[in-house]
Amino acid sequence: GSITSGARKRNSHSQEGEHSQCCKRPRYSGPNLPEDILCHIHSLMPLRDAARAACVSRIFLDSWRCYPKLTFSNKTLGLKRSNRRRADIARDFTSTVDHILKNHSGIGLKGLRLEAHDYCKVKSYINSWLQIAITRGIEEVSLLVPSHYNFPCSVLSDGRGNSIRDLYLTHCAFRPTVGIDCLRSLTKLHLYYVCITGDELGCLLSSSFALERLELRYCNELIILKIPFCLERLSFLMVYECEMLQMIESKAPNLSTFRFWVGPVQLSFGDSSQLKHLDVNFSSKNNSCSYVITKLPSIVPHLETLTISSSIEMVNTPVVANKFFHLKYLEINLCGAFKAFSPYDYFSLVSFLDVSPVLETFILSVQQFVMKHDSVFEYASYMRQMPAHKHHRLKNVQIIGFCSAKSMVELTCHILENAPSLECLTVDTVYDEEDDDNTGRCSVRKNGRCGPLTRDMILEADKALEAIRRNILGKVPSTVKLNVREPCSRCHYIEL
Repeated sequence: GSITSGARKRNSHSQEGEHSQCCKRPRYSGPNLPEDILCHIHSLMPLRDAARAACVSRIFLDSWRCYPKLTFSNKTLGLKRSNRRRADIARDFTSTVDHILKNHSGIGLKGLRLEAHDYCKVKSYINSWLQIAITRGIEEVSLLVPSHYNFPCSVLSDGRGNSIRDLYLTHCAFRPTVGIDCLRSLTKLHLYYVCITGDELGCLLSSSFALERLELRYCNELIILKIPFCLERLSFLMVYECEMLQMIESKAPNLSTFRFWVGPVQLSFGDSSQLKHLDVNFSSKNNSCSYVITKLPSIVPHLETLTISSSIEMVNTPVVANKFFHLKYLEINLCGAFKAFSPYDYFSLVSFLDVSPVLETFILSVQQFVMKHDSVFEYASYMRQMPAHKHHRLKNVQIIGFCSAKSMVELTCHILENAPSLECLTVDTVYDEEDDDNTGRCSVRKNGRCGPLTRDMILEADKALEAIRRNILGKVPSTVKLNVREPCSRCHYIEL
């Protein structure tokens, strides 16, 4: 019996062995790809995924030491605020960034982005981190760091800054000195809340021959901004709320787009200016429309698009002789405290149409809560006309925040009667910053509801609709498409 049972056991084991060998499958070891392709795949992973992959693969571990783009923020490092103290987050942030950079080989690093909150207290570490990260070959450097930090220009020396193409600095002092020649490949420079004087910025710009885009925001040490002629590739310039700025002088021959939101400044673009796109907002200057129409035609004669944002207009737009001979697109945003002054004459904006003989698109936006006007229902007996003022190229007109002001109705009627090429007229009785297209009011917001309107604004919109019915509908030619946009029936309904 024992022999028989043993034989049975041996036979059973033999059969199981044969069965296991027959059913055995080769173990999956991943795709058989060349190492350089795997490293490229690894470089495309987000930072946290790339770090995790390095924990389970020797190839990815070697690749991690050459990971090309390092973005350090609470989000990318997985440091969430919920149920955690700031001190713990600050400690983990500093230790993690320090560990990653000290173990990075520096080889292949193309980009560094550091987003640190004030409570992270990283100022004592940043210089050493930059010494590690800014090596020959790096192309993008973005520092969003706590205030009162002095950027060490020395980290850009010895050729280490010559490969940088995009430099983004915030809340720091940046002091380039005479003779600095370390950003030869720089194409984009963005300074936000940066302490830098006009002379220091001039030292930097004088050797940045490849610069294409320059953005300056809240750089409050700037008094005079001079753009040298050597910046032949510069095409875009933005200057925003540099409160001490008094003069902007540009000799860049190919500057085509200029956006600025500043106080009253002296502008100079040279006789050969090729500026084509201008977005202007004088943040502390009254009567921006009047300034633009009287001063800019001779300063920037080649403009093709012009956007004006005005906070206070106390005088009507004057009639002038100079013209914008190339202007095709004009947008005027009236968004200030008009209610404190006498009614603004919207009909005076015909002056802009007169000085723009090739204008094709005209957009007027008016915030309703700041309007003060003479109602068309009270002064309908006399409607002004200018039949001799023709606008032959005008095709598309939008009036956003249309109201029952007599002067606005006169402006609209004038356009209908004196723009023979007009194709589309849109009058929107509601001003909504987020609804900049015909997409429907509710659908443009995440919460599925329109922007709030006061009772007075809704009542004024109803008056505007009545003004359109009485004074405008009958003057619309059959060749013109009229779009009248009313308040949302769901979000802007009130019981009278």
